[in-house]
Amino acid sequence: MALQFPNASRSFDEQRKTVRFQGYDGMFEIRFLVEADALIRTADRSAVEPDYLNAFDSQRSVIQKAAVKVYERNRRSSYTLTADDLR
Repeated sequence: MALQFPNASRSFDEQRKTVRFQGYDGMFEIRFLVEADALIRTADRSAVEPDYLNAFDSQRSVIQKAAVKVYERNRRSSYTLTADDLR
């Protein structure tokens, strides 16, 4: 089966400065983190949780394509996506 994203939920992890989301390969849940710096590429240190979640939402299709790409290279149960992955 191919990696799919039927659940649009995402959450911000303040401690790790990442946005979490998940995909599914059949019955297997695959966890993803996206580094906050990959979402907001400015030096703006005043960004807060809603800013990161809005940035994720606006880039969702790019993020999901990157997730599929890294998953197809090496199938694991979790990944952290960086700015390089989103290019």
